[in-house]
Amino acid sequence: MNLPHQNPRHGLSRAVLALAMVCITPTTAFALDVADAKARVDAQLDRMYPALDVLYKALHAKPELAFQETEPASRLAREMRASGFEVTEKVGRTGVVAILRNGPGPTVMVRTDMDALPMEEKTGLPYASRHKTVGADGKETFVAHSCGHDVHMAAWVGTARALASMKDRWRGTLMFIGQPAEEGSGGAKAMLADQLFARFGKPDHGFALHVGPGPAGLVSYRAGANTSTSDALEVRFNGRGAHGSRPSASIDPVVMASRFVMDVQTVISREKDAAEFGVVTIGSIQGGTVGNIIPDSVTLRGTIRSYTDAVRKKLHAGIQRTAKAVAEMAGAPAPDVTIGSGASSVINDESLTARTGEVFKAAFGAKARQLPEPSSGSEDYSEFVMAGVPSVYFWIGSTDPRVIEEARAGGKPVPSNHSPLFAPLPETSIRTAVGAMSLAVLNAMQ
Repeated sequence: MNLPHQNPRHGLSRAVLALAMVCITPTTAFALDVADAKARVDAQLDRMYPALDVLYKALHAKPELAFQETEPASRLAREMRASGFEVTEKVGRTGVVAILRNGPGPTVMVRTDMDALPMEEKTGLPYASRHKTVGADGKETFVAHSCGHDVHMAAWVGTARALASMKDRWRGTLMFIGQPAEEGSGGAKAMLADQLFARFGKPDHGFALHVGPGPAGLVSYRAGANTSTSDALEVRFNGRGAHGSRPSASIDPVVMASRFVMDVQTVISREKDAAEFGVVTIGSIQGGTVGNIIPDSVTLRGTIRSYTDAVRKKLHAGIQRTAKAVAEMAGAPAPDVTIGSGASSVINDESLTARTGEVFKAAFGAKARQLPEPSSGSEDYSEFVMAGVPSVYFWIGSTDPRVIEEARAGGKPVPSNHSPLFAPLPETSIRTAVGAMSLAVLNAMQ
């Protein structure tokens, strides 16, 4: 638009013209009308859900392990290009970064994870995974999306499409990232090490979500600490092998391993404050070949979880002391104890969480709730938070309410993440996730 210079004939000063320009030029400030925004997102979902359902079931049926997600990453890249995003692949080995610019304004990051678990699915669903691959240990394994990352990916694509169709309601830059290797394999660190923020810009805000075993349609959030810390544990007990008929000739590492599994729990029950959360779980014991040979060594692997650094340090010290004592009691060499530093707690930004929570309550009513305490699960999204991105990480219920009622009536637990029976209700979960994430992002861009 051409505007005149100051001239008596025009009767307008430069100051008045500048004010007029502000009034007629599009601004980055929008007042989010939650009801209207939700209605628009829901309308988009009505049109695109059939395609999202196809995407979800394809991802579910062909999962891939950490840093092997080439096919899911390629599929997500195609979907994002079709939605108008600029896409870069192979960031942090197999990661995807998709950018959509819409004038000046904040940069908001939305992350999905892409990897699956080395386990067999037992849901019996018609689209259940029967896929196998070679794991990090060189052995063939089943692979399953038993943590719900396939729901995350479908919702990520749906959110991108919804926001791309609503460019009249926001200004700024969307940074959608598909992260590899969330399941304890360092995917977030790999993307940051590949200069994620130096190459694509550092976000002003960030969002991520996770499905859980709560009723489908539920949206849960929490300010402050939202997940636990997570450290990997490996203990190798070194003994002396012998024939099973002559145990006195051995220093039996099987007995040492067994004693350690039991004794280390006294660190939890007798040393840790009972009011503080802390877990030491042994999930793998490997040693020996047949029943009549006492092996030379046994290796245990496990996980350590806590909410605070103080408890984390206490558990680490107790594990080291217990392992050493068990070996000394057996007259064995010192054990090899390795504690790998894993994910830190995800700390949700207080202000952004409060703003986001108000939008969730307005949009979802009684189905939006504030969690009273952090999850005992862990999540490497914490790496992005520690890199300086104020964030909100929230939860979406994914289980059919009828399944929950039947489980409770039968006195059985509801299948949760990492269970071979974990089976999200696809449409309700994906629709809720797209709606919640779209509204959260729109609100952050006001």
